[in-house]
Amino acid sequence: MDRVVFAIYRALSALLCALPLTVVFRIGWMLGSLGYWIAPSYRRLVLHNLTIAFGREKSPAELRALARKHFATLGANIFSNVKLPTLSAEEIRAVVTVEGLETLQAGNKIGCGYVMVISHLGSWEMFAQLAPIFFGCKAGTIFQALGNPHIDAEVRRDRARLGLELFEKKAGFIKAGQFMREGGAVGILMDQHAGDAGLWCPFFGRLASTTTLPATLALRTGAWLVPAAVHTDGVARWRCLIQAPVPPAGHDADAITARLNHVLEAQIRHRPEDWFWVHNRWKTPKPKFLLATYKRGTALADSGMLNDERRMTKSLQPFRILIRASNWLGDAIMSVPAVRAIKRGRPDAHVSVLTPAKLADLWKSVAEVDEVLAIESGESVFAVAKKLRVPAFDTAIIFPNSLRTALEPWLAGIPRRVGTPGHHRRWLLNQIFEPKKKKKLTERPRHQVHDYLALAEFVGADIAGALPTNAVAPGDGRDGTPCCPPGERSEAMGVSAPSMSAPTNSASAR
Repeated sequence: MDRVVFAIYRALSALLCALPLTVVFRIGWMLGSLGYWIAPSYRRLVLHNLTIAFGREKSPAELRALARKHFATLGANIFSNVKLPTLSAEEIRAVVTVEGLETLQAGNKIGCGYVMVISHLGSWEMFAQLAPIFFGCKAGTIFQALGNPHIDAEVRRDRARLGLELFEKKAGFIKAGQFMREGGAVGILMDQHAGDAGLWCPFFGRLASTTTLPATLALRTGAWLVPAAVHTDGVARWRCLIQAPVPPAGHDADAITARLNHVLEAQIRHRPEDWFWVHNRWKTPKPKFLLATYKRGTALADSGMLNDERRMTKSLQPFRILIRASNWLGDAIMSVPAVRAIKRGRPDAHVSVLTPAKLADLWKSVAEVDEVLAIESGESVFAVAKKLRVPAFDTAIIFPNSLRTALEPWLAGIPRRVGTPGHHRRWLLNQIFEPKKKKKLTERPRHQVHDYLALAEFVGADIAGALPTNAVAPGDGRDGTPCCPPGERSEAMGVSAPSMSAPTNSASAR
C-alpha cells in the first residue's frame, strides 16, 4: 500500500510540477474550497477551533466565512508546496518577499546560531527554500519521519538538494545543538499538540499542550530565539516575516514557551486563514484531563507579559467540568473532598454540580463549586439533558452508579463521560473507571470517601492531602465499629453544619 500511495504521489507531483505556479495555486484553491463542503468532520473541527480562538470576537457567520477561506488557502498552499522545490533561486525571489533579514544579519556578524521558531502558517514548507537563499547562514530543521517511507525518502532528498541539514527528532538533539553553536539556524515547528510530555500554557486563552524544545535548545546553546512566519500574500505570492529575537536571559524554559505561544497567537491574528486549523490543537488528554499530576504541568505567563497570575487565570477560557452528584445526602458529603481535588486539578477548571434540588444548598456551601444545577422533583431525564447543552461542557464525571445518571450527560452530548460501568451503562460512558477490588476476603472495606477520591485521581487530580487526619473515623460503620456522628463527619469533610438540614429521600436511587 505504501508503494501504491507513493506512485500516486509521484504522478500527481509530476503533473503539478509541469504546470505554472499560478495555475497550481488556483487548482489548490478550488479543491480546498470544495473540501469545506465534502469533508464534514474536518469542517466541524475547524469551526470548533475557530470558535475557541475567535468565538468571543466574531459572529457564527463570520467564523463560517473564515473557515471557508481557510480551506481554500490551505489547499492552495499544499498544492504550491509540491511545485516550489522545483523553482530556481531567482524564481523564489520573484514570488517571496522577506522582511526582517536585519535580525539574522546582526547575528551572523557575531557568529550567533538561531532557533527559528516556525509554525504551520501559510506555505510553511517554503522555509526549506528560503533558508539557503536569504538567511546567509547554514540552515537545518528538526523533523519527524513521515509514515510512508517512500514519500519520506523523497522529501529528504528534496530538502538535502536545497542544502538543508536534517536532524531527526528520535535521534536526539546533540547534533542540532552543535550545529547552532557553529552559527547555524535550525527550524522547529512549535504549534502542534505536544501530548503528555508538553507544557500546558495559554493559546488564545485556552490551555494547550506545547513543546518546550525551542526554549530548551536556546537556553542550552545560547542561540537566538527568532520567530518567523510565511503568510499568503496573493495568488502564488508569499511574505516571510522574521521577527525580533525573544530574549531567553533571566527566564526558564516554561516562561519562554508561554511567551512564544503569545507571539504565535499574534502571528495567526495577522492572517487567521493561513494557520492549520484542521489540527486538533486543544486536544483533551485521556484519561488524565486534569493537569495536576503531569510532569511539566502548567505555565500561565512569564514576568515580561503579566505578573499577576490570578488575573491570567481569570482570563483563561474555562474548562467546564460537570459533576453528577449523588442523590443521597451522606454520599454527597463524602464526595466533597473529591470535588475539591478536581477543582484544584487545573487552573481553568469551572466545576458545575448537578444535584437533586433538595441537596442544592449543600453544594452551594462548598467554595470550590462554581455552579449548582438543580434537578427538580419529577423532572425527566430529557429535561435535565436539555439544560446541560448550553453552555457546553468539556467533560462529565458521574459519581452515582445508576443508568439514569449516565444517560443525562450522554443525551446532552458531553464529549467525555467518566464513571463506573455498572447497571448496564457501559455504552453510555467513553472513559471507564474500574474500582480496585479487595485482594483478600479478610481485607477491610474501604470507606466511600476513598472511592470518590480514587475516581478523581483517575482523571488526573492530585489527592495528596485531600483529607484532613480526622476526616474519616477509625470505624466507617460497615464492619460494626462506631463511626463519627453525621454532624462531626460533615465538619471533617469541610461542609458547614447548616447544610446538613437538607432532607434525605430513601426512595431516591444512589
